[in-house]
Amino acid sequence: MTTPARHHPRLASGRWAQLSLAEQLANVGAEVGRMRTRRAGEDRARPFERALELLDLTLADPRWRGRRKEIARARELLCDAFDGGREYGSTLEDLDRYFLPFAVLARRGRLQA
Repeated sequence: MTTPARHHPRLASGRWAQLSLAEQLANVGAEVGRMRTRRAGEDRARPFERALELLDLTLADPRWRGRRKEIARARELLCDAFDGGREYGSTLEDLDRYFLPFAVLARRGRLQA
C-alpha cells in the first residue's frame, strides 16, 4: 500500500507519469539544490521530504522497472547525506552533481519539443 502524496498530490495523481525519467530526476535534483543552499539553521527537512516523495513516485513508475536499483540507491544516498553522511560519506554537493545532468537533459528535451 502506498502512502498518499503529501507534498505533490497533483503529480501523484498522474502528472508524474507523463514526465520522462530525466524530468523526474531533475525535479528531485531541484529539491536537493534547495537543501544544499539553505544556510545553517534553516529548515532542510521540507525539501528533503519533497525529494523523498518524488523519488518514491519515480520508484513506483512502472516504466523504470529496470532502473529501480539506481533510483533506490540515489534515495539511500540522499537519506545518508541528510543524516550527515555518516554511513556512506554522502554529501548534498555530490548529489547535486549527480542530478545536474538530468536537469540539463530535461531542459534540452523541452527546448526540442
